[in-house]
Amino acid sequence: MDLEAQIQLLIDNAPDDGVTPQLVAAIAPTLGAIAQELRYSQYYILQSVKEDWVLTTLSNRANPELEKRVIYAFPTIQDISLISSAGLDPQLIAIAVPVINILFQLVVLEPVDSIIFLETPGTTTNAFEVRRTDLQNLIQQQLQQNRPHRPIPPDIA
Repeated sequence: MDLEAQIQLLIDNAPDDGVTPQLVAAIAPTLGAIAQELRYSQYYILQSVKEDWVLTTLSNRANPELEKRVIYAFPTIQDISLISSAGLDPQLIAIAVPVINILFQLVVLEPVDSIIFLETPGTTTNAFEVRRTDLQNLIQQQLQQNRPHRPIPPDIA
């Protein structure tokens, strides 16, 4: 599914509360711009039987106290074995997720610091990291640019 169709589906499936579809449409250009930087229109995400995405904690080799929590997005289902040479937990399943949905979920996934998009099948060396805080900042900028500027009424006081 192409990015425009993914965005439209996200908007169409937003709760019809009078606000959310417009909000999703307002941030869609930001999500689309990042998605265009990526090689694939969908990625595979590991999830538990409870449908929680699998979180991996990475430590800095030079400074082990520095950690970040990431979710890996794989280009093919076969690539999931790349992160676990010891074998995967049989309770985990791989699901195909449209890239726009992954980015949209990242905005609200509080414990997650980044999504690591693996871009080349068969290797973990070519990856594109999207940090949650960077994405949130870009979305905030997008929303501020789209906010209508209303003149201040002269009788405001």
